[in-house]
This record gives sequence, C-alpha cells and structure tokens, in this order.
Amino acid sequence: MFLNTAAAAAVVSAGLRAAAPNAPAPAGAFIDTNVSLSHWAVRRSWVETPALLVGKLRGHGITSAWVGSFEGVLHSDIAGANERLATACARDGAGVLQPFGTINPTFPDWEDDLRRCHEVHRMRGLRLYPNYHGYTLDDARFRHLVELAARRGLLVQIALGIEDERSQNPGLTAAPVAAAPLADLLGGIRGARVMLLNAGSRVLGPVNPLLKRLVAAGVAFEIATLEGVAGIEVLLRANPAARLCFGSHTPYFYFESALLKLTESELTPAQRQALRSGHALAALAPA
Repeated sequence: MFLNTAAAAAVVSAGLRAAAPNAPAPAGAFIDTNVSLSHWAVRRSWVETPALLVGKLRGHGITSAWVGSFEGVLHSDIAGANERLATACARDGAGVLQPFGTINPTFPDWEDDLRRCHEVHRMRGLRLYPNYHGYTLDDARFRHLVELAARRGLLVQIALGIEDERSQNPGLTAAPVAAAPLADLLGGIRGARVMLLNAGSRVLGPVNPLLKRLVAAGVAFEIATLEGVAGIEVLLRANPAARLCFGSHTPYFYFESALLKLTESELTPAQRQALRSGHALAALAPA
C-alpha cells in the first residue's frame, strides 16, 4: 500500500514548507474539503496511488484537496498514520493534496500527536472520527482538543460518519456523531474553527433548528452527503449565512456525485465562488 513506504522526514518538511500557508487562492480555485487516502476497512479503494487521486481531482478542476487517512480511523499507531499521510502528500500530491492529521483524544499522549501534526508535518487542520474513537462532543477531552487546535490556528474537521448506517458491515458499526453539543461549546473557545463532514440529513435539513444553531456558532459544512434535488440551493435559501463548502468524500463516494450537486442548483456567482473556495479559505484564515 502506498502509505506504507518509509520516507525521510526532510522530504515531508521540504514539501510542506514550500507552499506559503496563507497565500491567496488563484483565480478559479476549487477546493475539495473531504478526501481520503488509503483503503477503508471493508472496501478496497480504486486509489492505489496518490497520483491516481491527483489525476482524478485535477481532471475535474480541483486545485486543492484536504486529505485525511482512513488508516487513522482504526489504526492504533496514529503518529505513524499521520506521518505516512504527510509523506504521501508531500512526495506525490503534486501540490494538490493537503494533509489533515488524525487525533484520537482517548489515546495516551494525544497532545503530542497534535503538536507533531502542526510543528513537524506543517498541517493546516485535523480530522476527527469521534464515533469510531469512542467519545462524544460533550467530552472534556474533545473540548481540550479544540482549545489546543484553536491556539495553534488549526481547523478541526469532524466526520459525523463515514458510511451510511444502512450499508455498514455488521462487524464494524458506528452510530453517527451527535453534533448538538457544538452549538454551545464553540461560543466558549476563542478562535475555534470547526467544519462538519458527512453531516447528512440529521444536520443539513434546511429547516432543521440544529443547523441554524450551528450556523450561528460559526460551524462550516460540506456537501458530500447533502440530499435532495437542488439541495444546495434549497439549503442556502433557508440558511443564507451557512458556510457551505465543496466536499466529495472521495474515494468512498464518486466524485461526480458531489459535482452534480453543485451544477444542478441555481446559485449566484457569489454563492458559487464561496462554495468552490471562499468558505474553505476563510476556515483556514487566522481568527
């Protein structure tokens, strides 16, 4: 597997430091905020190499993809998974793949994993899997994680799920993460930046009171699991302040599914630009 190859730390450091972290996006920027490397535990991925993934994304106009590692979900060696991810993105990501490290706050010394993501691998954000890692969003350890990430200016992505509950392997089930505690939590953490991935209809219903509370709290979202005809258009009509980003959940989902959601909705030029890159860049900008 391509994430299992060893590489010198200098390769990672040089590759990641080469990009100016706060450089403005070029005209036509198109950011996919929800991409993964490696194979999911019960499904082999078509992405055998990072080059295949880059080719697919570039073919659809993606200029930057925020990439987590499926290894981080179930592997006990989080530091190793993050290092392999950073190496793969720096060496083979062609400037497109941007690594987001996994943190499991139930593990010993997870604070050092977070430090390494920021200081060693120069990552811009983190990706969390609370339902697979065994904690909820009202857990004190989660709050501490968000506080530490905020101090370092890191975006925290929270995957509310990976698979639809109806398609989960019976031996590997995980209920969707309950997002409600975020609405109150974020108001007490200065500089916190949070994005929900794979939020689904439990959160992204256009008239859902929880969605409105999360929008008011500054949470960002992506569209991979947004359902319904003209779903983006309907959601933004009811929630014009929603920070909605493009996300495909590639390679678990077909990229084209997310692209269709973007093209089938009637959006203003400003809405389209915000969804393609504006809201994502704002999520990374210093608080």
